[in-house]
Amino acid sequence: MDNDRGFALALLAPALICVLGLVGWPMVQIVTFSLVEGKGLNVLETAGRIWGLGNYVSVLTDSETWESVLTTLLYVVGSVAPAFVLGMLVALLLNQQFPLRRALRCLALLPWAAPGVLVSIIFLWLFDPSYGVVNYLLRVTGISNADIGWFTNEDTALIAVLIPSIWKSFPFFALTILGALQTIPEDLYEAADIDGANKLQSFFHVTWPGVRGPAILAIVLNSLWALREFDIIFATTGGGPFRATETLGIRAYTEAFSFFELGRASTLGVLTIAMALFFVLIARRPLQKEFF
Repeated sequence: MDNDRGFALALLAPALICVLGLVGWPMVQIVTFSLVEGKGLNVLETAGRIWGLGNYVSVLTDSETWESVLTTLLYVVGSVAPAFVLGMLVALLLNQQFPLRRALRCLALLPWAAPGVLVSIIFLWLFDPSYGVVNYLLRVTGISNADIGWFTNEDTALIAVLIPSIWKSFPFFALTILGALQTIPEDLYEAADIDGANKLQSFFHVTWPGVRGPAILAIVLNSLWALREFDIIFATTGGGPFRATETLGIRAYTEAFSFFELGRASTLGVLTIAMALFFVLIARRPLQKEFF
């Protein structure tokens, strides 16, 4: 038994070393930099600066930080929840038998493979106030005659950022749930039919229990990815207008590369890690129930 355990650890050692090097060491560095006060991006000069909790006091007592936390939470919920619903609907559709089903499965995955900057450019064109398709359709249908600046209006900027984020992330839900759907035995649906269950009852008593575990895991992963989202927000609004879309990731970038406050930026990074840990702890019990 000890030899088997040692052999298993030896096989895992390269992966563990990579994880420690690519994840563990940068996290240690972030925590270290968050304790160093003063401006500057030269990490080699940190040893000569004052160490303490000044950055944490400064960041946590700044009202703008908590506005960014709220914006981040709104972004996470506003992107993950609709993407999950859309992914579920697409997965249920693609699980049916119809012509060109395989081609549609490939097309449904394309948004997930598209780079975030490319997605941003596409939606900047679609939402352009002068010649964008969205405003054109609103004018044609009579819903609105105004040329709405979706990404430049404080009231609509967050919604405009959420739409491309949802479009890019829903294929992951669709792929995960579709894989889970194909593991559900057809006998269960036949038994539900015999018992007189309608489509909605079959979904809640057969389909959902079969996909619940992978669905919860997909929600957790997408929440973590949304928490550190940067490229779509930065490419479309840069955190504006008037900080309406400034998430913690955008704020950390601004602190580091606009104000050269590496310590404050690292502190915001630690705060983001703490939020990610909070999400994981919330999901821990349902994940343990499903997989362990």
